[in-house]
Amino acid sequence: MPRALITDIAGSRISASERSFLRAFDPLGIILFRRNIVDPAQVSELVASFRDIVGRDEAPVMIDQEGGRVARLGEPHWWPGLPPATIARGGGRAAWLAGRLLAHDMAPLGIDVTCAPSLDLRLAGMDDVIGDRAFSHDPDRVSELGAAFIDGLGAGGVQATIKHMPGHGRVTVDPHDSLPRVDTALAVLREQDFIPFRRLSACPFGMVPHVVYTVVDNRNPASASPAVVRRIIRGELGFAGVLLSDAIDMGALSGPHDARARSCIAAGVDVVMHCNQTLEVRERVAAATPELAGSALERVTNAAATRRPPQSGFDPCGARAELTRLVTTS
Repeated sequence: MPRALITDIAGSRISASERSFLRAFDPLGIILFRRNIVDPAQVSELVASFRDIVGRDEAPVMIDQEGGRVARLGEPHWWPGLPPATIARGGGRAAWLAGRLLAHDMAPLGIDVTCAPSLDLRLAGMDDVIGDRAFSHDPDRVSELGAAFIDGLGAGGVQATIKHMPGHGRVTVDPHDSLPRVDTALAVLREQDFIPFRRLSACPFGMVPHVVYTVVDNRNPASASPAVVRRIIRGELGFAGVLLSDAIDMGALSGPHDARARSCIAAGVDVVMHCNQTLEVRERVAAATPELAGSALERVTNAAATRRPPQSGFDPCGARAELTRLVTTS
């Protein structure tokens, strides 16, 4: 069985040492960054090479392609998308078109999972790490637009990852740099932040952040908190999909990276994401990450079984023109 790990590649080609690493440890999948991307032919070859090395045609290849400032695929070969806050001006139809257009670029490359959309709330006074990556401050609006965006992605053959469960909108520091603590009352979180994740809990993938929710667990970030993962995400939110950690190399976490991976798995996270480190560190993390088994394996298998090819008859030029009209005239 593959390991409960999403890893990355250092450059635009898989090196000989990385091939050995992938064969030896068999991570579930990879995530692509801008450094991995040159042009469509190169990306397609990279993706195919990875799947050939691990011997699994269904091995997920992921990317952060939200649209706007978080977009690894960009011009001149691909549409970089629009920030969710801009998409929101055009309503549900605009959100569907945005998801469908992004998928239209990803699917032909073999990229089948995107780490989007963010279902976090855009709240005044908070750190800009979310900002315009959120559709709205209104949980009902976020739920509506998130559902349309996910549906558009699916129509284009790409699966969504809802993030950051159970809500990242109230942080005052960026977890890429330090560990945020959210002191908001549980009743408020239930009435606001949790709502989009509960309503869209049927999504095949979800991501848990490195944020301490003190009302649930005063000590551990959500990614390493059994209380958050099991009681809130699996319990209250009813999420039954594959739960990924946010990248464990982020500055919010401390200690050796292999220990970080073990903490996430022990908390109930299905798959650890680990990026932007030397091959030696990647090997240690892979060795510390177990093979998929039990309910985690079942969830990964179920997610793979729900993937669908792109629906035919899509006109990207017409879709972009319509999207532009919607967001500029609404």
